[in-house]
Amino acid sequence: MHIRGGVRLSGCVPISGAKNSALVILAGALLAPGVCRLHNIPSLVDVACMLEILATLGVAIRRDGSSLEIDARDITLADAPYELVSQLRASFFAIGPLLARLGETRVPLPGGCAIGARPVDLHVRGLQAMGAEVQIEHGLVHARVKKGKRLQGARIYLDYPSVGATETLMMAATLAEGETLIENAAREPEVVDLANFCRALGAQIEGAGTNTIVISGVPQLHGAEYSIIPDRIEAGTFLVAGAITRSELELSCVVPEHLTAVIAKLQAMGATIRSTAPNRLLISPGERSLATDLETLPYPGFPTDMQAQFMALLALAEGNSVVTETVFENRLRHFAELNRMGADIRVKNNIAIVRGVPFLSGAPVVATDLRASASLVLAGLAAQGETTMTGLHHLDRGYDRLEQKLRNLGADLERRNSYDPDLLAESSETLPPVLS
Repeated sequence: MHIRGGVRLSGCVPISGAKNSALVILAGALLAPGVCRLHNIPSLVDVACMLEILATLGVAIRRDGSSLEIDARDITLADAPYELVSQLRASFFAIGPLLARLGETRVPLPGGCAIGARPVDLHVRGLQAMGAEVQIEHGLVHARVKKGKRLQGARIYLDYPSVGATETLMMAATLAEGETLIENAAREPEVVDLANFCRALGAQIEGAGTNTIVISGVPQLHGAEYSIIPDRIEAGTFLVAGAITRSELELSCVVPEHLTAVIAKLQAMGATIRSTAPNRLLISPGERSLATDLETLPYPGFPTDMQAQFMALLALAEGNSVVTETVFENRLRHFAELNRMGADIRVKNNIAIVRGVPFLSGAPVVATDLRASASLVLAGLAAQGETTMTGLHHLDRGYDRLEQKLRNLGADLERRNSYDPDLLAESSETLPPVLS
């Protein structure tokens, strides 16, 4: 991607459906022996990969624009292919629905961005507490319940409020016998979105969005129609785009309540953010960006998925900032690429000291993970001269038509060997079997 910086942006950008909701809800559709119609699905490589995995399990798929029809009536015990699962950590979510519905499943250990260890031990211990026998051998997780039996409700305390473990266990518990209590549960909006989807299927779930979730298992669920929430990380990225390019931007299709921590930090840095209508936000940058400290935390704290984007903004702020990453231990690697553009960032362990500089300069940079790729795009938009970025496959995993949206706002950028935004449609149409 070639980005010519120093261009002011303007206009309104629509925010796509949430990647992290879409992926887990696609896995959740495995719970229902019927048709689920899902709307506001973003066009992403990760979504296309998840659809391929579902197809190998016997799911029939049809796409119409940003909507998907998922028919999981005829799912099987087929192993999800390692070459797909190794690319997508979210594919591991399938273990909960498959185990709950079929009584047995084999799922490879997951992959995804190389941003640090994200073990599945919390998922496994929770499933074991519900009566599952779980073995991990040769990179494969084999889980089953005794023949003719169902998972059993249990009281589960999570050592850490893991989003993935909370979602996996919540889905498994929807078809368990009895009541399941998940304590120290994750509170992210995507967890609430999954709970609302499962309720649409007929599940009985209370407390999603708090640290205690109660699930009363039911014998069977059914199909439903459901719309995915907007992506709060994409929204936060565009808010930072407005701040770093000194541009007034409007965002539509957002949930402001999901952005409280991000908005608070932008306001501390001098930006003004206000609601112009329901589900719309307007950012107006201040005369200058001020330094601020931030620490990533589980929701409702500052999201780790926004840390890299803010580091690009802090690199141009007036003063010194401290960024502390507490969620993933290997998520500060983008600092070296920002320094190539003239930033002054020092990193030790999980802490970055950012000394603001007057300007950044365009340079060749390489994206190291999904959110790092967004931070480099933002830095390139603000830099003097041209930035050439490689590693765009990371960007395609989590941002729906980012370059197109930026061009619509006036950004001067071009991309060669572009990811086809119709990839999702093409891939779903070629997955056997397909609904007619």
